[in-house]
Amino acid sequence: MTRQQRYQRVLDYYREAMPKVTTELQFGSAFQLLVATLLSAQCTDKRINQVTPALFSRYPTAQAMAQAEVDDVLQLISSVSYPNAKANHLVAMSRQLVSDFHGEVPSDRSQLMTLPGVGRKTANVIQAVWFGKPTMAVDTHVYRVSHRLGLVPQTANTPLKVEQQLMRYIPVQDIPDAHHWLLLHGRYICRSNRPLCGECPFDSFCPKRFDDSKL
Repeated sequence: MTRQQRYQRVLDYYREAMPKVTTELQFGSAFQLLVATLLSAQCTDKRINQVTPALFSRYPTAQAMAQAEVDDVLQLISSVSYPNAKANHLVAMSRQLVSDFHGEVPSDRSQLMTLPGVGRKTANVIQAVWFGKPTMAVDTHVYRVSHRLGLVPQTANTPLKVEQQLMRYIPVQDIPDAHHWLLLHGRYICRSNRPLCGECPFDSFCPKRFDDSKL
């Protein structure tokens, strides 16, 4: 099976099985999506969704969070991974949104990446989910699934290289959805430990390339 055929099988399956898909994070604005995405690094969406209601109730906008003390934000997010760093990033990010962007989340990736705590993956999520742009966010799930299913060569050994490979093969109209398809497949089926190969719709042609897939 060629790589193009492999992509075709995976994409055809998800176009039918999951035509409507989006992030499992809960949010009510571009700012709240940005906050939730930043918090979700190295943490489950389930945990983030438990934390953000109280956080957003107190600081619903960039303007509100820009006035916060880091320790106050820290108390509200103490159960997430790396809470100290994330609390500092949230307050600094909010202040920069207010000072540089009038409190509005920019749609440009380079501008997003000037914000504290915002890397390429987070910027791509915001562009795809909120602004509907064809960007591919590569998190650990997308990276793992892309390697295990043989969608990318072993030489694609960084998130950026995986992103470039996926962008090359996935039709532009599918790219925003494909991020979620691969992510959810990695989260619930092709798990880091003990993948559920017996439940995988791709098991019949999966090369199971576990080496260097970031187990």
